[in-house]
Amino acid sequence: MTTPANPTDTVTLERRIAARPETVFGFFTDREKWLSWMGADGTFSFEPGGAYRTRVSGENVASGRFLIVDPPRRLVFTWGWESGAMPVPPGSSTVEITLEPTADGTLLRLVHRGLPSPEACAAHEEGWRHYVTRLAVVAEGGDPGPDGWMEQPQQPAH
Repeated sequence: MTTPANPTDTVTLERRIAARPETVFGFFTDREKWLSWMGADGTFSFEPGGAYRTRVSGENVASGRFLIVDPPRRLVFTWGWESGAMPVPPGSSTVEITLEPTADGTLLRLVHRGLPSPEACAAHEEGWRHYVTRLAVVAEGGDPGPDGWMEQPQQPAH
């Protein structure tokens, strides 16, 4: 996984996943698949303007709205924390996922913009690295196992 140079309010991660973009995209637009790699529970309306709310780990509850749902290439949604985690209010930042087909699967690029501080960027980068790794395992047909952060509310989240 690489991290290209970022502006001060942005986290960017890239990850190669040995699965087709259609497969990877499904893990962003199906509740059970989403929860297989990130979160304990949640409600999702996977359409432009649709809201989501999910308990990511411990007491960390994220929420926002889907802005763009363009299968199997691109997904954009707002992001923020209702409780726990960092002081990033719901809807105050934006996550863009792009999926590019490659010879061996997919290049996932995640860009999280609008974070309020270097500390928020560092915590969200750590969180996204953790969860994108879990996503890659499950999208490739593996079992990421229990999320070690699930009952640790002090852990940084993304």
